[in-house]
Formats: sequence, C-alpha cells, structure tokens
Amino acid sequence: MAAAQRYETITIEKRGPVDWLTLNRPEALNSINLQMVTDLRDYFGGLAEDPATRIVVMRGAGRAFCAGLDIKASNAGETSQPFGYGFGFQGYLAEVYIRMRRCPQPIVSLVKGPACGGGFAFVLASDIRVAGQSARMNAAFIKIGLSACDMGASYFLPRLVGTSVASELMLTGRFIHADRALATGLVSAVVPDDELEQAAQVYVDEMLATSPMGLRMTKEGLNFAIDAQGLEAAMAIENRNQLMCARTNDAREGMRAFVEKRAPVYTGT
Repeated sequence: MAAAQRYETITIEKRGPVDWLTLNRPEALNSINLQMVTDLRDYFGGLAEDPATRIVVMRGAGRAFCAGLDIKASNAGETSQPFGYGFGFQGYLAEVYIRMRRCPQPIVSLVKGPACGGGFAFVLASDIRVAGQSARMNAAFIKIGLSACDMGASYFLPRLVGTSVASELMLTGRFIHADRALATGLVSAVVPDDELEQAAQVYVDEMLATSPMGLRMTKEGLNFAIDAQGLEAAMAIENRNQLMCARTNDAREGMRAFVEKRAPVYTGT
C-alpha cells in the first residue's frame, strides 16, 4: 500500500520494510530543483531513525532517471538562497549525497534513460545499481562550463570503475551506456526497461533474508573499509561490527536455522 503523500517532487511507496522512492517530475525529466533537494534531504535524513525501513529502491518517473540540475529553475534564481553550510545551493544539494551514504539502509537504483550530472551522482551514491537498456549516464557538469568534480562524482566514480575510466568520463562528459556500464562494473545488471522492477525485487528479497542489524552493519562496514588506512583499520571496524551482531538474538537464530537446515526467522533483536 502506498504511503500517504508527504512530498511534492518525490513519492514514497511503502511495501512492507522496503521504500520505493520515485523522483516524480517526469515533465522535466525528473531534473533537480530546490523543492526536490528539500524533499530528498528530509527523506534520507530521517532514515537513520527509521528501523522499520530496511531497503530503499530509487527510480525515476517517466522516461528518465534524472536529467540533473533544472537549469531553467537555476537561471530563474530559484537556487540562489544563502544556505548549505555557507556554500549556498551547492552545499544544500551536496548534503543529499552525504545523507544517502550515511543512512543505514542499502539503496538500489534503477536507471532508465538519462542520468546526468546530479542525477548520475544519485546513481553513484547508491549501493546497488541496475540499468535498463535505455540507460545513459554522464558527468554533465563539465558540459556547462563547470568542473566535473561535483556532488561526490570524483569520490565515487574512481572507486567504482577505476581512475582511467573515471578520468575519461569526467574529463570529456561523454555518456556511458548500459552495456559499457556493466562491463566496467558500474552497474550489477542490465535488463529491458520494463523488467527493472522485477530485477530489483531479486536483490530486495535476498537482502530481506538477512538480519536487520547484519544488513545495516555491512553497509556501514563497506563504507568505512573503502577509506580505511589499511587492513588493520578495516579489520578493526569488522571486529567491532561482528561483536555487536554476534550478541543479538538474530545471530543465535541464524546459527540455529543453519544447523536445522531451515530459513531463519529474524526479529530485529
């Protein structure tokens, strides 16, 4: 059942413990305006205090995932307000990507059509990415007189595809299409556009079969390990997270279920 409408530019459909988040400005290719930033900041900022939501699936309404910044709105002065930690709209939008990484729920992005600039960064900030055959993504910032190092792209992209491919994409602004995105490891799968939801459900079902704390701690551990100073630093986080998980009822249930050759029944305790 769909959740009550709370936002102007995104919709949140709650399917049990999974939120299906849809960027909902199809008439503008789901481009990013001030209201969308406000909506996304509020939504992702609240997830840390939402134990009932275990996974987020992010997609775009209509024929695009997200075409990036709404240039018309920007030129009209809509994004000129002085907020965002002293960086104005730049900092206000950048916080969305930080909150996406900070929230404990894994994010699955379903990409069809264009995902450009800030929309590409939404894809990069997700945990699992599935592309429709129509997907095409680029660091569009450099095409409009700006640096391609924006909204976390310079952080995420080299870690996903390596420095060489990241440099190519960011220095030229060229599009990467679905098949090459799969070949470079940018996405986990490519499927027909009309099968994206079905493809996402496979990942969702497998993640829901894990314990709530185990899933959250795995996302947290991966985020820390990516920037760890070395093996010992990464293992220190692993040891901490594993000890916390091992003391839960769910860990005991998981071990019993393994021995008894049955599916575990996790309670989140």
